[in-house]
Amino acid sequence: MSQITYDYLVVALGLDVRFDLIPGLKERLGTGGVCSNYGPGNADYTWKTLSTLTEGNVLFTFPNAPIKCAGAPQKIMYLAHSHLTQRGVRDECDLQYHTALPSIFGVPKYAAALTQLAQDKKCKVALKSSLVEVRDKEAVFQDMETGEQSTQEFSMLHVGPPCAPSPVYAQSPLADPGGWVDTNKHTLQHNLYPNVFAIGDCNSCPTGKTAAKVAAESGVLEHNMRALLAGSTLSSSYNGYTSCPLTVGDNKLVLAEFGYDGAILETFPFNQAKPSRFSYFMKKDVMPGLYWHGLLRGLWKGPGLWRKILNLGRV
Repeated sequence: MSQITYDYLVVALGLDVRFDLIPGLKERLGTGGVCSNYGPGNADYTWKTLSTLTEGNVLFTFPNAPIKCAGAPQKIMYLAHSHLTQRGVRDECDLQYHTALPSIFGVPKYAAALTQLAQDKKCKVALKSSLVEVRDKEAVFQDMETGEQSTQEFSMLHVGPPCAPSPVYAQSPLADPGGWVDTNKHTLQHNLYPNVFAIGDCNSCPTGKTAAKVAAESGVLEHNMRALLAGSTLSSSYNGYTSCPLTVGDNKLVLAEFGYDGAILETFPFNQAKPSRFSYFMKKDVMPGLYWHGLLRGLWKGPGLWRKILNLGRV
């Protein structure tokens, strides 16, 4: 072990995906119809399972824990619906979305739209229903209110796994009681150590853990670190911006954009809760370039400026 001294520190260590926190899941993942699009190589098995599925219960889960890209467990349900419909076996499959949350999505505007979408696609939604164990062809769910457990047979189970802070920082003086890097949600500066900042999934900012969050935070981080180095006031403030592009099938997408306390921060001057082909085009053809050539090179700081221009400064 070696030690490195520093004058300033930026913590950007992400989080850990914890399949092991659900008994029976880790050892069954990738077999018997147990799938997850989280983790290298897992998505191939999801596709293989969907391509051969002909009937039965098809379950999708959202955990009772923080999760990376909170829309992913729901997106795959809509994509599965579209694929099964194309194959002509949708009516033989019972699609169910089990979420530990009290609503299908954390922001009311998008929750209303997605609830209606699920109804239109005849996908059953079970709220406050948390996956607590995986058995052979059986999933065990716990009611978050009553504590009662129930067992559901499945032909396919797609799991949104619980995530947790990495022990690297969770077991350090930088951590808050929950294990995340204890961060001022506006300045991104550590609440105890002024020469430490945190960005991305590892920090304690109360918003979604997404790449869009990192982009918006990166501009604030750069500005405030420059101010600290110059002995000036940290004047740049992160508003909690994050984005969740929810592919809903039929080459359409719900482009959720929001900030702290559910504030709507949509970039485009139309209702982004409504599935649209334009939003799908943005996700499929524009966002990959922003990620690979913008965000990873430190050039893309999020759509804040474009939001002001396209909305005539109203948001």
